[in-house]
Amino acid sequence: MTSKERALDLLPEYKMDYKRRGTVLIFNQKRFFWQLNLKERRGTATDKKNLTERFQQLGFNVEAYDDLKKNDMMGILRKAAKADHRDADCFVCVFLSHGEDGHLFAYDDKVDIKEITALFRGDQCESLVGKPKIFIFQACRGDITDNAVAGMALEETPSEVEEDAASIYTLPAGADFLMCYCVADGFAAFRHITLGSFYIQDLCETLQQQSSTLEFTELLTLVNLKVSRRAYGNKKQMPCFNSMLTKKLYFRPKKE
Repeated sequence: MTSKERALDLLPEYKMDYKRRGTVLIFNQKRFFWQLNLKERRGTATDKKNLTERFQQLGFNVEAYDDLKKNDMMGILRKAAKADHRDADCFVCVFLSHGEDGHLFAYDDKVDIKEITALFRGDQCESLVGKPKIFIFQACRGDITDNAVAGMALEETPSEVEEDAASIYTLPAGADFLMCYCVADGFAAFRHITLGSFYIQDLCETLQQQSSTLEFTELLTLVNLKVSRRAYGNKKQMPCFNSMLTKKLYFRPKKE
């Protein structure tokens, strides 16, 4: 056993046997107010559908919303932060949108990611203290020209894939937060117009296959590997995550 393996063995696991698995909020932004000059995000409905199915299979209560305005989005987030999570294992929030410079876009305006995560810090959301708070961002800039890429898999043609430039940046949040980003700064992000984004495709596949056996940050590392192998010409997508978890996290099936 290596020293790293011994160190991991010393880590306790998060308590995941509360009455409920918890809530997943999915904010799916396909269309945007015309003055924002953001492209429609074709394929995002597939991402929402696949994420909903995967998280429901893990026992979560999933609430999905489409094309919300900023005030409506923040209202739902504030309500979730004030909810009673004492009987839940954890909390998950997913954003499928465009983004830039530490912000993501609602239908009519951009939202500061730090403003979102601040709602779930211990002094604001006491019932999630010591519990995992997972934020997943499929959010890249949408103000660039679509770029067709060569070398697609057989079922994909260049006209079916759109490219966005990464500009979300990784942001710290606080203890027991896990921030998952579809792409690291400096890499491209790809979204198939019918199959959905590459990152969400691989995340959902890996959740389906490995969620009950792999520790969650190891599962995310496997997702990174899968996505990084989707290279087209000299362009690569490289996801990343910032873990502020203090324990190991497993999504083993709940006992009846």
